[in-house]
Amino acid sequence: MADVLGDLRAAAGGHAGEATEADAVAGMPARWVARPGSTDETSAVLRAAAAHDLTVVPRGSGTKLGWGAPPESADLVLDTTGLDALVEHAAGDLICVVGAGRSLDTLASDLAPAGQRLGVDPARRGTVGGAVATATTGPNRLHHGAVRDQVIGMTLVRADGVVAHAGGKVVKNVAGYDLGKLLTGSFGTLGVITQVAFRLHPVPEAQRWVSVPVSSADGIQELVLALVHSQVVPSALELDWHGGEGTLSLLLEGIPPGVEGRTAQVLGLLGSGAGESVEPPAWWGSEPESATGALLKVSHEIAGLSRLLAALESVAAAVGITPRFRGSPGVGTALVGLDGEGTPEALAQFVDELRRSSPAFGGSVVLLEAPAGLRDGVDPWGPVTALSLMRSVKQQFDPERRLAPGRFVGGI
Repeated sequence: MADVLGDLRAAAGGHAGEATEADAVAGMPARWVARPGSTDETSAVLRAAAAHDLTVVPRGSGTKLGWGAPPESADLVLDTTGLDALVEHAAGDLICVVGAGRSLDTLASDLAPAGQRLGVDPARRGTVGGAVATATTGPNRLHHGAVRDQVIGMTLVRADGVVAHAGGKVVKNVAGYDLGKLLTGSFGTLGVITQVAFRLHPVPEAQRWVSVPVSSADGIQELVLALVHSQVVPSALELDWHGGEGTLSLLLEGIPPGVEGRTAQVLGLLGSGAGESVEPPAWWGSEPESATGALLKVSHEIAGLSRLLAALESVAAAVGITPRFRGSPGVGTALVGLDGEGTPEALAQFVDELRRSSPAFGGSVVLLEAPAGLRDGVDPWGPVTALSLMRSVKQQFDPERRLAPGRFVGGI
């Protein structure tokens, strides 16, 4: 054991030690933690881990460490927060290159003086690498696209310590581009991300939120389709829904005259109950409450929103658990918190029943977070397509299954 820790410390520039209870990954205890400060040190740590046949789980600030399935083992947690440099910010080209361990909030402060922003705004604002590895975004996805659409380059380290580069620092440069997309959302199972190059967006001169109370699933569906197909071009469209009522809000951005004109159009479209504000609703961009500790990620067809809401209501009535829905109906994604005092068996039944209903709304149901009793009895990922292809990719990148084994879909 002393030889292992000594090798890890030498590889990580002295920043390695024994893990604590707080370093567990989705309930799986870890043995050691290493915090490299560069891509070269990350490579050395992974080579040392390979030499000692250690399994490795990458971690940023840990805000989403409980997501996904527990890994089969977690000998070493590789802490990326030492990789926190702003490598480059080319404001004139609207790109930046940043270490995977830099926090999203720190990066926002870096970009603000130039009047620019990264269009990645998850509710859990951890590190850049964590956002890419879990593919989490927020309301801005409607306008700026998913995380993978904003990554133009990436530096990563394979399980054997080999450093690889994908893409570049030019938006139109697509050399190796698909490799960066492949790592996005892979939950650390294919490689350790050390640097990411992003395309950026100007901060708009004006913002306005327009909100309207809603109490009918069919009525919400009609409003969402009308807004998505209108010419008002909202930057974000969010729905907060609980107990058969809620609020539909959209964000308008641009130059002041244009925002004023589009606000007037939206108010006319939404009717007399709508109101405007220069500040977002208090719930905007946050996760729904979940007294049970269970949090679902649900996708749906845009035209299937009303069927999803109906399915949630039906399953809730059968199981006795109250869902709290908060999502982006314009792109078909949502988070659902499960409220009440449900037993693990009842929570598992809720997830299973909603998954059985998923063909009706054209989506999927992923269990992001759960109390231990629920996670033991439910596959967090549920059924997936193209699993054999995904396993082949894992085999190519990590044939000895050392990187977060079992944490991703299908036990990958």
